[in-house]
Amino acid sequence: MSVDLKQKTVSGLTWNFTGNAFEKAISLVVGIILARLLTPREYGLVGMVTIFIVLTQPFINSGFSQALIRKQDCDQKDFSTVFYFNLFVGLLIYVILYFTAPFISTFFKEPQLTKLTRVIGTIVIIDAFTLIQTTILTKEINFKKLTQINIASISVSGVIGIYLAYKGFGVWSLVYRAISQHILRSAFLWTGNRWMPSRVFSIRSFKEMFGFGSNLLVTAIIDKLYYNIYNLVIAKFFSAKELGLYSRADMFKSLASTQISEIIAVVAFPALSRLQNEPERLSDNYKKILNSTMYVVLILLLIIAASAESLVLTLIGEKWIESVIYLQLLCFVGIFYPLNAMARTLLYVYGKGRLTLKLEIITKLFMIPAVLTGIFLGIKAMIVAMIIVSAAEYILKAFYSGRLIGYSVLSQFKDLSASFFIAISVGAFLLLVDHFIDCSIAVKFILQIGLGTILTVSVSEIFKIREYMFIKENLIDIIKGLLNKKS
Repeated sequence: MSVDLKQKTVSGLTWNFTGNAFEKAISLVVGIILARLLTPREYGLVGMVTIFIVLTQPFINSGFSQALIRKQDCDQKDFSTVFYFNLFVGLLIYVILYFTAPFISTFFKEPQLTKLTRVIGTIVIIDAFTLIQTTILTKEINFKKLTQINIASISVSGVIGIYLAYKGFGVWSLVYRAISQHILRSAFLWTGNRWMPSRVFSIRSFKEMFGFGSNLLVTAIIDKLYYNIYNLVIAKFFSAKELGLYSRADMFKSLASTQISEIIAVVAFPALSRLQNEPERLSDNYKKILNSTMYVVLILLLIIAASAESLVLTLIGEKWIESVIYLQLLCFVGIFYPLNAMARTLLYVYGKGRLTLKLEIITKLFMIPAVLTGIFLGIKAMIVAMIIVSAAEYILKAFYSGRLIGYSVLSQFKDLSASFFIAISVGAFLLLVDHFIDCSIAVKFILQIGLGTILTVSVSEIFKIREYMFIKENLIDIIKGLLNKKS
């Protein structure tokens, strides 16, 4: 990397990591408090509506965000064109949600969902207003401002949600928390970014953006459908309570897998896109990012899986105990999320939108047996099937993305072997702690997290694990840079 790009990338990663760490910490604390005040059923009701809200997100983006980030010479005309199109789509989607709300309510046999859908659906319009502001800051790798905005909106909306839950608003405390977060984020983005749309809509610009973005749009739709079809199955064939239990388990898994992967991917895409004409450097940096990400994710997931019972009981209480087995199984699903996300990012960097779409269609067909397994054999069996599906998806995507930089699936497995060894060793040790140490649940949870961290660092230091050393060196550089700025 050039010095300027490296500084921007490291700065972006620093703010994205530290900022997201604060964001997730705040969200986790808020989520824990709300989980203690509310019931699994109330979470499940919001989860039912969220299924449809999440499915609308790709239409708001329409692949234009990635197209703008990837394009080297974007101008005001490009940004304005995308802005007006997104606003139109957002309004159209809300109208559809508004009039289909009664059908959603009937489908799930939950009368409350009509009003819930119409209120939560306003998020779609709010998000349509902010896509360009977010895209510009991402393109500039200006994650400092994005982070500050996100932390502020999450914090204030969290306080609102907790207050309403405490006052007995029940499911509506979750609804108003979500809406207030999106409103605040939109307000902060508009006041903190000087960009304003011009009165122009370019058909030529639209076609150019849509040429790249259309494949990404369909890919994103398939991806969202894939990751929400399981929620749909649980909501339809089981109950709101079961969906609530599953969603809380998935939240803990996502903190260690999905969230970290998305943080990395957001920074990696613009950074790697700048190296399109330097294949060797692109390959080298991709490998470092992938392997370092997996080192962190693998260890976190195995620690969570091994300490799942003490984690759930300590943080959200006895009424969520049935979610423990879901959490343990979902951790193994989570292993493959960053692998798939990074493979897709590499395909995007090389402009392989059509190939990505084909791979998404093929791999998502794998979910059909998993869905049928859930319907006929239950939720636990469905999650086991999800593990197999995720592994198959990774192998196929890694094969095609790896060919672009000469990085075979076998080579990837070899590079990840040390991380797998450490993660499995730490997980096994924590299971022994859980089995043989007799103490209170809270103390056991603290012991498992503390001992897991100490063992990970010790083994990585002794054997000089490459990924650990890479992360350590970069953290030291970041800390030195921050100290130098203060002095």
